[in-house]
Amino acid sequence: MPSDLALRRQYRERLVFMVKWAASAIQIMGYTATGFGWTPWNLYLFLIGVLGWFAVGALWNDRALMLVHLVALAAMIAGMTSG
Repeated sequence: MPSDLALRRQYRERLVFMVKWAASAIQIMGYTATGFGWTPWNLYLFLIGVLGWFAVGALWNDRALMLVHLVALAAMIAGMTSG
């Protein structure tokens, strides 16, 4: 019988797997929306994807991944509010 720790680890790995693939698919949809000129939908999709990848960085305790997506998020919000 698996221990509590093993079950929590398995749940966490499954969560990371689902979030990273969902965030990747959503970002690809954002690229597609950009290619077709579907604004502002592209930005909304990118925001969701960036937040998803930030969450993956937090779950992995990967500061570099979190920093890149935090900066991308800040740049996107600055761009959205300045226009």
